[in-house]
Amino acid sequence: MDKIDRAILRLLQRDGRMRATEIATRVGLSVSSCHRRMKDLEAAGVILGYRAELSPAELGLTFEAIVFVTIDRTDLGALAEFEAAVERLANVVEAERLFGDPDYMLRVRTKSLDSYQVLYDTELAALPGVGRMTSTIVMKRLREGRALPI
Repeated sequence: MDKIDRAILRLLQRDGRMRATEIATRVGLSVSSCHRRMKDLEAAGVILGYRAELSPAELGLTFEAIVFVTIDRTDLGALAEFEAAVERLANVVEAERLFGDPDYMLRVRTKSLDSYQVLYDTELAALPGVGRMTSTIVMKRLREGRALPI
C-alpha cells in the first residue's frame, strides 16, 4: 500500500459516496487507475464495504446502554453458542469479546428505558451461558464513527 492508496482511503473514510472521478482528481490519477486501485483495496480486504451512517435519534433509538457480560463457561462450544445468539439480536449494534473479566461488551440501542428493560429481561438475560450481566447507560457520545488513522 503506497501513499496514493492511503490518500484514497482517507477520502473514502470521510465520504464513502465520493465518486472515483473526484477521488482520481484529488489524488492525481486517471479515473481508470483510481478505480482499479479502489477495486484492489476491496479485493485485499482493506475496504470492507460501504454503508450509510444513520441517526439513531431520528430513528427513535434514543436510549443507549453498554452491557458487560461474563459467561459461566468458556469452552469453544459455549462461546460459539453465545456469539451466534448475540448476532441474532437486532438491538445489539456492537459486540466485542474482551480479555479478562467481563468476557463481552455489548452496545445496545432501544427506543426507551422501558423498551431496554423488556429487551434485558426477555432476550439479554436469556442468552446462553450468561453468568452475570451489568449495564450502564450512555450519557453522551464523545466520538462516534471516527476515521482510522492512515
